[in-house]
Amino acid sequence: MPIRLKKLIGMFLLVALVIIYALVASIFVVARLSESGPLVQFLFFLFSGLLWVLPAMGIIKWLMLEPRVKR
Repeated sequence: MPIRLKKLIGMFLLVALVIIYALVASIFVVARLSESGPLVQFLFFLFSGLLWVLPAMGIIKWLMLEPRVKR
């Protein structure tokens, strides 16, 4: 796969990840934690704000892989 195509795909994947993750986290907060106290909401946002990094790291590692040499 050409490196430019790989970077384009990776960019779209990262943007989609952030948008979908933010929507899902927001829907969960509104549906489940709206009646909770501020400490519970703070802990949820702290945890969920760091959790998106794990799939983003996987995408970035995929982007950093060297292309295979054709034989």
